[in-house]
Amino acid sequence: MFKNTLFPIITVIVLVLISCGNGTKSTKYEVQSTKVVDGDQKTYKSKLPTEDLLLPTIEVGANQTENYLKLLETKRVGVVGNQSSVIFKDKNRKNDHGDYTHLVDSLLSLNINVKKVFSPEHGFRGTADAGEKIQDGLDPKTGLPIISLYGDNKKPKPEQLKGLDVLVFDIQDVGVRFYTYISTLHYVMEACAEANIPLIILDRPNPNGHYVDGPVLEKANTSFVGMHPIPIAHGMTIGEYAKMINGEKWLNNGVQCQLTVISMANYTHQTPYSLPIKPSPNLPNDQSIALYPSLCFFEGTNVSVGRGTNKQFQIFGSPDLNKSHFTFSFTPQPNEGAKTPPQQGKKCYGEDLTQVEVKPGINLDYVIDAYAHTTDKIKFFNSFFVKLAGTTKLQEQIEKGLSEKEIKATWSKGLEDFKKIRNNYVLYQ
Repeated sequence: MFKNTLFPIITVIVLVLISCGNGTKSTKYEVQSTKVVDGDQKTYKSKLPTEDLLLPTIEVGANQTENYLKLLETKRVGVVGNQSSVIFKDKNRKNDHGDYTHLVDSLLSLNINVKKVFSPEHGFRGTADAGEKIQDGLDPKTGLPIISLYGDNKKPKPEQLKGLDVLVFDIQDVGVRFYTYISTLHYVMEACAEANIPLIILDRPNPNGHYVDGPVLEKANTSFVGMHPIPIAHGMTIGEYAKMINGEKWLNNGVQCQLTVISMANYTHQTPYSLPIKPSPNLPNDQSIALYPSLCFFEGTNVSVGRGTNKQFQIFGSPDLNKSHFTFSFTPQPNEGAKTPPQQGKKCYGEDLTQVEVKPGINLDYVIDAYAHTTDKIKFFNSFFVKLAGTTKLQEQIEKGLSEKEIKATWSKGLEDFKKIRNNYVLYQ
């Protein structure tokens, strides 16, 4: 994302991240410098968009080939990946669009013996709908067998791992509990531990890694969209999260996976990162990824989050929302990633968030406002809401009319306890 040089203004004495949720266009850094003018020291402040800063390029784990190819040589290798599993061709360029090769293609070209591929939700090429059943098959480019880890087969079976010496996991995550790639990670780790197969994770940035927020999941509400006692936004990369799964012994019967994390270079949790590849069909850009932790609550209601439009997770609306309060409208129709979108063909009234500045943290005001202005409160929530929230309390609090501030106050103890655990596993500042 950034040029591979350091910020050259030697008068900079403070570099503070003001906002880093929206990607490069809206992210600002504040630069404070001093000058002596006519014998007086004066301080100047300016805000620069990140594209104007010359910072070291983030080098993802997949690009650290010197650190993991030696672990794969002479081995029979399985890869857990999707369309985001890539190696960037030029480490010194902005990692934007098209300048990369798929990890599987790269490994094969380097004479690594890749035997099969395992794919998460949305499939190996990342085009399937959320929740759509993915069939096993063959990759048309390489001829390798693809085994789906979504639907009835979430955990690799012993016979599917037979003949493999090592697994490589490389998937771009977005740092949110109900984004199912970390659930796939759990099951892959568990299967590897039980089969005594080492797992290598090629780490990638968490675009929502600059904050920790949300209610901590209660064990009674465990599901595939929430497997561990963590808040909604956990503030960890997928490599750090794997270390936590292992360290906290969350795998079945407390087994632990033989884990190697290939960490990134030039990354901190405060480093802005614009994803060069869509992590899933309905997260098309930085704005949708930044809003996802807040808007995904609507998936547990009768409110559309823009599936079936070109503004997925950047708008919300429903035929049941009061059109005098919500003047923006849209009509979902089938498209790539949403063959049968919620509220298909119905005019939805709601809000357009494509241009809002997304501040760090989960914003509850959207769902609170929608509930307050729905024409039928009985139909607003469905059973999926509690699974997403990880607790029954949030729905009860919204129904009682509590404010965002009042609700978030009830999260504070759980967040404090989680952060103490998190500190044991972070690899980056």
